[in-house]
Amino acid sequence: MSGVRVLGGEVERGDEILTPDALEFVAGLHRDFAATRDDLVARRAHRRPLGFLPGTRAVRDGDWRVAEAPEPLRDRRVEITGPTERKMTINALNSGAKVWLADLEDANTPHWRNVVSGQVNLYDAARGTIEHTSPEGKRYALRDDVARPAIVVRPRGWHLPERHLEIDGKPAVGALVDFGLHFFHNAELGRPYYYLPKMESHLEARLWNDVFTAAQQRLGVPHGTIRATVLIETIPAAFEMDEILYELRDHASGLNAGRWDYLFSIIKYFRDAGPDAVLPDRNAITMTVPFMRAYTELLVRTCHKRGAFAIGGMAAFIPNRRDPEVTRNALAKVRDDKRREAGDGFDGSWVAHPDLVPVCAEIFDQKLWDKPNQLDELRPEVSVTAEQLLDFTSAGGGATRAGVESAVDVGVRYLLSWLGGNGAAAIHNLMEDAATAEISRSQLWQWVHNGVVLEDGTPVTAELVRGVLAQVREELDGEHLDLAVELFEQVALADEFVDFLTLPAYERIG
Repeated sequence: MSGVRVLGGEVERGDEILTPDALEFVAGLHRDFAATRDDLVARRAHRRPLGFLPGTRAVRDGDWRVAEAPEPLRDRRVEITGPTERKMTINALNSGAKVWLADLEDANTPHWRNVVSGQVNLYDAARGTIEHTSPEGKRYALRDDVARPAIVVRPRGWHLPERHLEIDGKPAVGALVDFGLHFFHNAELGRPYYYLPKMESHLEARLWNDVFTAAQQRLGVPHGTIRATVLIETIPAAFEMDEILYELRDHASGLNAGRWDYLFSIIKYFRDAGPDAVLPDRNAITMTVPFMRAYTELLVRTCHKRGAFAIGGMAAFIPNRRDPEVTRNALAKVRDDKRREAGDGFDGSWVAHPDLVPVCAEIFDQKLWDKPNQLDELRPEVSVTAEQLLDFTSAGGGATRAGVESAVDVGVRYLLSWLGGNGAAAIHNLMEDAATAEISRSQLWQWVHNGVVLEDGTPVTAELVRGVLAQVREELDGEHLDLAVELFEQVALADEFVDFLTLPAYERIG
């Protein structure tokens, strides 16, 4: 294969995925689209005053709709998310959810073995042949009495490279590796569905659409077979929902409303914008605060106007069988959150644990009755302004010592897990992914660099954060603890804000 070098080590059954034809397919996508990707990622550094784009008003005002959904994606009332680790794959497919978000991004450490074995597991999952025997001898297999969910794969965002695969002397684009390998091996089965993360503009959506069009043409797959749901998890993308759907209209399935990555994006974008952009403790920012409510209501209205599905946020709680009271209280909050989403017109929502599938399903069943979705809930009364989306002071609240301690604790714990190869970490009864660590470290950076004072009168300084970091270090252990602490301090306290913590972390893994 001219110009293609695999630099990662051997992975079990890797030869089935990294075939010459598959690598040439990925290389072709890289050669055609990497330069555009590089340009679009570079453009992100040029922050503009946010607002609805004057130049695309015709798209927002136009009468158009996305392509009608294929049958497997018409009912999405419960979606379970998780990494493509083999046991978790089987558990997700047995969960009773309507969709499994197979996560190659925030819930996955991009060790080469994870990248390749994830594709092996997706290959077997798509064919219904996946099984697993644990080191203790426990066997996991697909159940015959449960309908399997549609598999929707989340590739990495545009910003991440894949340095274990080199094309013409440069690291491959991680997103194209994840998408390209999966599409090449599974497109023939007719359900190539994707979740697209971290986009900041409709131009990035246009690039994905060009990639989809080229990929389908090269494999002889009918145009429009690919369907993509876009995560609206950056503040610039919140102003371009119509435009993003329009660019992907032959391939679009819907939009998703996240929480942590959206808040992380707000902090990153407005990190030096002064006190009106400083957010309080992350746990104080619920989906019901005014600026988050504006975001979610605009998303539902935009989606349904265009015939696209609106998918709600994550219920990350992990039921604690040892503490029924903790579980009971948490499930009550989960039900309240899902009732809000169902009442607002969302077509479905995310859960992180199989035990939450029936909880979410019950709420949406009550709202939907015999309908597969709520596309008929057009929400014409919703009218959202740029000022409402940007009214961060509407969150209220403040910064607390408990917030500082929690941010450090959760951030270090997550990095400790991530460096060890596990990107979906169970921390304090919650399933956490990279978005949690991002909001944790970015809040600390914002508080330190904006002279925030805690509610008890203590200034948030680098010394305060380092003191808490030292305490957390004493409480934890693990092979990668020193590196986890070093990385967290770097991304939380460096003079220059690091765009994504996974970039310096990726440089430190094998």
